[in-house]
Amino acid sequence: MQNPRGVTVAQLDGFDEIIDVRSPAEYEEDHIPGAISAPVLDDEQRAEVGTLYTQQSPFIAKKLGAALIARNIALHLETLFQDKPKQWKPLVYCWRGGQRSGAMAHILAQVGWSVARLEGGYKAYRRQVLSDLDTLPGTLQFRVVCGPTGSGKSRLLHAMQEQGMQVLDLEALAQHRGSLLGTLPDAPQPAQKMFETRIWDALRHFDPQQPIFVEAESRKIGVLSMPDNLLEKIRSSVCVRIEAQLESRIELLMEDYVHFLRDPAQLIQRLTPLLPLHGRQVLDHWQQLAEQGDWRTLVGKLLTEHYDPAYQRSTAHNFPQLPQAKVLQLDRLDPDSLRLAAPLAL
Repeated sequence: MQNPRGVTVAQLDGFDEIIDVRSPAEYEEDHIPGAISAPVLDDEQRAEVGTLYTQQSPFIAKKLGAALIARNIALHLETLFQDKPKQWKPLVYCWRGGQRSGAMAHILAQVGWSVARLEGGYKAYRRQVLSDLDTLPGTLQFRVVCGPTGSGKSRLLHAMQEQGMQVLDLEALAQHRGSLLGTLPDAPQPAQKMFETRIWDALRHFDPQQPIFVEAESRKIGVLSMPDNLLEKIRSSVCVRIEAQLESRIELLMEDYVHFLRDPAQLIQRLTPLLPLHGRQVLDHWQQLAEQGDWRTLVGKLLTEHYDPAYQRSTAHNFPQLPQAKVLQLDRLDPDSLRLAAPLAL
């Protein structure tokens, strides 16, 4: 029977399953893409053992920890791993590749599975992610889809992806539409570390010989920050610009933000941070339109009075290649029109 072998982050793709044995809170903050959560200590147990370690003695803490870990691994064997065949090859990791992953890997090896441990654990993985986020963007070629709010940039990216083009959908990875009103209903944003993991996982699978289409984004998407080197590379890249009629943009935004139409009070609250920029009179007028349900007029005013001027300032400053951009003139922003437009961006 072989002892669990150690592997590096470069070997992650060589296993049937990746098992994260850290606590649920650690897993929730960030984990290796595709890893399943099989904690050997839950959040409360981990805190209890840690308190004993610092306040009483390491020996007492380790004795309790061993008992809890044994029970939890037994439960995973009876549930998560019950149907795994003899040929199953899992990779196990914990925080730094120490006792928690060692205990799980040892028992899985005793069963007869060909199990491996990630050397250095999550800490080694995280270092690799940060290192790659510094270097990978420089090896790739991006095409930046620009256009004012409501011009269908995200929908165009989806159409491109359906047609086999390489797409980095940062707003999907961030679970946010990227604007003041971009919070998705019932979908909180991931932690910053998880956002970076999602970007890293996408970048490492791209073909560097083919262009990657990405939407023009600001430094922050909701509460999340873009990796510096990726942002710099995107901003210096070739641009594709969408031009669309105002009425089409209004229609698109009314579809995308229909949840605000059902809750005018929430919309008004989200617009409050714009008070210093636009003044009380303008905000009161927007609020009146929301309360009256005059959504088409309100969306049009938000576009022409706030979003379009902000877009002009931002893109002119941050995307030096925008004046030479290929222009996609779109009379309509329906799915069929965007599917036809997608190949024209190449």
